[in-house]
Amino acid sequence: MFRYLKQYEMADMRAMLRNQRAPHHRTTASLAGQTVVIAGSTSGVGLAAAREVVRFGGRLVLLARNEAKGRAVQAQLERDFGAQASLFLADFAQLAEVHRVARELLDSVERIDVLINSAGLHSTRRIHTADGHELAFCVNHLAPFVLTQRLVPRLREGGAGRIIQVNSQGHRFGGLNVADLAWRRRFYTGLRAYGASKTAQLLSVWEFADRLAGSGVTINAMHPGEVRTAIGSNNGPLYRWYQRRVLGRWLRDVRISGESLHYLAAAPELAGVSGRYFNRTHPERPAPHALDRAVGRRLWEETSRLTGLVDDL
Repeated sequence: MFRYLKQYEMADMRAMLRNQRAPHHRTTASLAGQTVVIAGSTSGVGLAAAREVVRFGGRLVLLARNEAKGRAVQAQLERDFGAQASLFLADFAQLAEVHRVARELLDSVERIDVLINSAGLHSTRRIHTADGHELAFCVNHLAPFVLTQRLVPRLREGGAGRIIQVNSQGHRFGGLNVADLAWRRRFYTGLRAYGASKTAQLLSVWEFADRLAGSGVTINAMHPGEVRTAIGSNNGPLYRWYQRRVLGRWLRDVRISGESLHYLAAAPELAGVSGRYFNRTHPERPAPHALDRAVGRRLWEETSRLTGLVDDL
């Protein structure tokens, strides 16, 4: 049995490496008439996706933490594409703000066709939010869980909405412990905490997919590729130096992430495809621990409790 599992995991690793080398799929499908909400839209993967959305005619709703950066992105999109985007503000480290911005979106945006949760964070230090949540777990899992669940009714109204969670191969680091989600009883490492948050996000995708079955709304997760972004810039100078001088030498242009997200959001051949994990645009099997549905159900219950949401999907 042990030998079989190792062989199976090696097959998964080979598939992952093939997918990383393979060119991503692209589409010319229009987003005209569709409204796309992007969380984490002022830099990196989210900004690359925003540019693709307006390039293909979509109406764009930006969610950002920093108003000055959000206004700058609005001006950039207006200058480059003649597009007008709406801007809403929320700090994903504060769940009350996520609940508040969800209400504002439901009050102000009559139609939502696509939701892209791209806000993300990696912390080398254990930091707890004002509500007592571990920071990466809050930003990467709890906040997008709230936003997704609160916006599902609006996505359902159109009958064919798509939700995309920007995940990461970092989920393979593991680290999830439902009994210690805040990392108060274990030794903290940034990579394991990041892996825990991304594992949690994946486990919630399968639960969302089950609950949304038959509604016309799909949900999928994607690894955006090995690309240059600002994630981790909140960490110390040594980490930032390593990211810029070492990792940055082999990371790719983030535009491939934006093109991949446009494909996942618009490609006709993905209509009805739900509950999948993509390496950019290539279907891939996540790590075994991210497929444990029993853990996923326990996590869903705990996440609902932590976020104050009722499971009414």
